[in-house]
Amino acid sequence: MSIDFVVHDADDSVGVAVVEGIQAGQELTGWVMEGDQTITCIVSDVIPIGHKLAIHDLAENGAVMKYSVDIGRAIKPIKKGEHLHVHNVKTKRW
Repeated sequence: MSIDFVVHDADDSVGVAVVEGIQAGQELTGWVMEGDQTITCIVSDVIPIGHKLAIHDLAENGAVMKYSVDIGRAIKPIKKGEHLHVHNVKTKRW
């Protein structure tokens, strides 16, 4: 089985793409390191390698979790499978 994205902790809301060429509509396989499990997700956007994708729906102003740490907030609703980046996530520091 090929792994397309990695999720660090079981309560994270994002995974990180670890392969190039992810296209909208693809079904991806992710590895959740904590618990050594795999999950699947159909992506709705092109996702560059190293970028994040939502593995759960996120509400506007919802916390974005990675490494079991709140790394920012969704500035609009984000659906499972969408690309997360500066267009829809902002830091809570500013």
